[in-house]
This record gives sequence, C-alpha cells and structure tokens, in this order.
Amino acid sequence: MLEQTPDAVILTRLDGEVVYWNNGAEAVFGYRSTEAIGHRLADLIEPPGAQDAASSDVVLRQTLATGSANYESLRHARDGVLVYIDSSSKLVRDADGAPEYILWSKKDVTALRVLRDAKLVEARFHGILDSMPDAIVVANMTGRIVLANGQAEKLFGYAQGALRGLELEALMPAHMRSAHRSHRGGYMAQPSVRPMGAGLALYGLRSDGVEFPVEISLSPITTEEGTLVISAIRDISDRKLAELALQEKNIELAKANAAKDRFLGGMSHELRTPLNAIIGFTGTMLMKLPGPINTEQTKQLRMVQDSARDLLTLINDLLDLTRIDTGKVQLDIVAVECRALVDEVLALLAPQAHAKKPAGLAFDVIAPPDLPSVRTDRRALQHILMNLVGNAIRFADQGPLLVRLEPATVGTRRCLTISIGDAAAGAAPLQAVSQLDTSAMQQFEGAGLSLHLSQKLAALLHGEILFDSAYGVGSVLTLALPLET
Repeated sequence: MLEQTPDAVILTRLDGEVVYWNNGAEAVFGYRSTEAIGHRLADLIEPPGAQDAASSDVVLRQTLATGSANYESLRHARDGVLVYIDSSSKLVRDADGAPEYILWSKKDVTALRVLRDAKLVEARFHGILDSMPDAIVVANMTGRIVLANGQAEKLFGYAQGALRGLELEALMPAHMRSAHRSHRGGYMAQPSVRPMGAGLALYGLRSDGVEFPVEISLSPITTEEGTLVISAIRDISDRKLAELALQEKNIELAKANAAKDRFLGGMSHELRTPLNAIIGFTGTMLMKLPGPINTEQTKQLRMVQDSARDLLTLINDLLDLTRIDTGKVQLDIVAVECRALVDEVLALLAPQAHAKKPAGLAFDVIAPPDLPSVRTDRRALQHILMNLVGNAIRFADQGPLLVRLEPATVGTRRCLTISIGDAAAGAAPLQAVSQLDTSAMQQFEGAGLSLHLSQKLAALLHGEILFDSAYGVGSVLTLALPLET
C-alpha cells in the first residue's frame, strides 16, 4: 500500500538516518531506495544552510517532544531542482513505548504554491506588469515562474499563461541551465537588487529554439508567503549586432592604418632621397657652380627648390603624425628656457621672413625678464614653434610679427603661453581665445597638416593650441604649456 501512494513515505531513525524509502519518495526526490537508505534525510533533501523553523533538525526535536509535526518547506531533489513540500511527521514507538522511528509523509505542492504566489502577485501588481515595456517574469524561491506579462510571452514565443509553472531555466539555452541553477540557489539565499546591464553575458531561448542575447535586472519582493523575484528582461540583439559591426569596422580601420603606416614607413626613404637630390642640385645651380644662369632661370630654380622643400616638410609631418598615432614618440622631459628657444626658432626662420614680399617681415618679441622655465620635450616644442611661426610668416600680409611669452591661467591650469600673430592683431586677452579646431584651421588654407601635427604634439606635452581672430585685424595662435606636469 505504501508503495502505491504518489506521496513520499519515509521512515528514519531518531537521528534522521533513512531506513525506508518508498516509490513516491523516489518520484518526488529522484533518489532510489538503495541510494537513500543509510543516509541522513537532511543530507539528501535539505538545501544547504537551511536554518528556518522547517529545518530537519528543528522538526526532529519537535516530533520527539510532541509526537508529531506538520509544516511546509523548501527542499531540493537529486538534480538540484527546488520543490515545495507539505510534510507531516509522526513518532513511532516500540513495544515498550520508547521512541524508535519517525515516519514522514511528504507531498510535492510546488504547483499549488505557484498558483498561490500567482494570486499574491496579481493582487499586488494588478494591471501594472502588462503596462511595462520590458518583458517581466516573476519567480518564487523554487525558480518557477508564477507570473509573466504579455511582453515576456511575446518575447519568448509562448501562448498566454503557458510560462506559469516553468522553471526559469526553460527560458535559457540548455548548456547554461546547470550553472544557472547553482547561481540561482546562491542568489535566492541572499536576494538583492541587480541592475540591468550588470556586465553578464546572458542569453534567452525562444520556444522555437532560437537563442538571443538579453539583459536582465532582478528585484526581490517580500510577501507573506516568502520571497519572490521580479526579472525585467530586455532583448539586446540589435545592440549586439551594432557592436559587432562596430568591432568589424574597427578591425578594418586598424588594418587600413597598419597598411598606411607600412606604406609611409616604406616610402619615406624613396620619397625623401630624390627630394633631397632636387634640393641639393638646385642649390648647386643657384650658387652658379656649374656655370652662369640668368635672372629668369634663378627665379624658376628657386620655385623648384621651395616646392621641393615644402614637399619634404609635408612628408616629414606625415611621418611624425604616424609616429604619434602609433605611440612611437619618445619624449625627453627637461627644463626648457622658452625665451632662448624662441630666439633660436626666429633665427632659423629669419631668411624666410626677410624674403617675404614686398618688404620682408621683422619679429617683435615681448617677454618678462623673470619668465619661468617649462619642463617639456625640447625637440617637440621646437617643432611646434617652427610650424606656428612658419605659418605666421606664410600668411602675414604685413609686419612685424609679434611673439609674446608670458605666464597665464588657461582654464584651471597655470601655463606659460607663447602667442604668435601680426602686430595689427596684437596679443588678444587670453579669456577671448578659443581652442584651435577644424573651422579655425580653415582660415589657414594649406597649413592644415602642420597645424594638426602641432596640435598632436601639444597634446603629448599636456598643452593645447588656442586661436583668436576676433581681436584686431589679424589672427593669433597661442601655445599653452602647463608650468607643472
């Protein structure tokens, strides 16, 4: 008779050791009698860490004290699945009336508990869940779904009401279920709010077997029947596709940049060698070493030489940009006296300024005698100044060119500023100066690459290049370098 009942009937010694295990117990908990007999009942079916009023040790003491006990508890089967069990225990005595065994009757009421929990949720959130844009699934402590809104049924491809009673793991790929049960058990032991997009790689499984990426937020709620967990589920397939496309595009761009770098590196020698030859031979001809040349020939040769030098500068700037973009620039940070470096740059560019038509350009340098030094890379700073002063010479309509060095506050930093502009523009108040950007560089047509390179170098030095064209008649470019780095 005991073997015919669907309920679990178990007989244990007073210490909880199983001595009898019927077919119903095997159906409910998954253990065969040969596996269960000889083991403590608590070790077989009680979740780890259970210390509530329904724990096996508490029930044993109550049964020994009163002769019986009735309770509902959360237990787990052999495969780790949690179930709600309606239990009763009765003390069995021997012929002398001494306690000998405990008889247990256990009925799986998980499905009934799902219905009870569903009524609680419906009463508490009536109409609210279906109005939410995300898929909402509510599960109880066994991990079974007690309620799902219409968006969840649509997302996973289930008919209305078909999700109720399913384990949460039914909504995820098979290869993830075992690990998820373990994670779920740990979460249910200490439930807490987990926001959407918590950095986990999660996937859902539709009823037709299609997997898709999801984000899930978890929010536990407490009811008179126990803890329930509300899961908000969002399909992020479109976002993942966009991220994948972006990754592929980044890979393509990286390959293109690598190809560009290889080309520039490989062509630098081939390009610079003939240009240096052109510059050298035109210089020899201009010096009239091969023989006399007339005025028109001199003019034409100077045009060839200037164009070759411009092209060589362009190639060198491209190579420098490539080194910066690939992080191959090594900085040597030392204390630099900027007034002395400015004088060196102006001396190097003086022939170019004097040759400016119609009457040449002069330089005016304004700097306080106690100008502080700057800790920076001298070579990079010289390169920036050569570019800025060279462009000022190229685009100035009249002189002199004004170079002003002074300490100033730029934003929240104390900086040393070096401003270059024509005398008509003067040196604008620094608060009226804006960052050099693409629109500003358009005013220096033909100088975009050198200014872009200067910006990159300034950034490497933790500085910036500022631009002003609203003060006076001309334009002013200002290099700001931090006095403390």
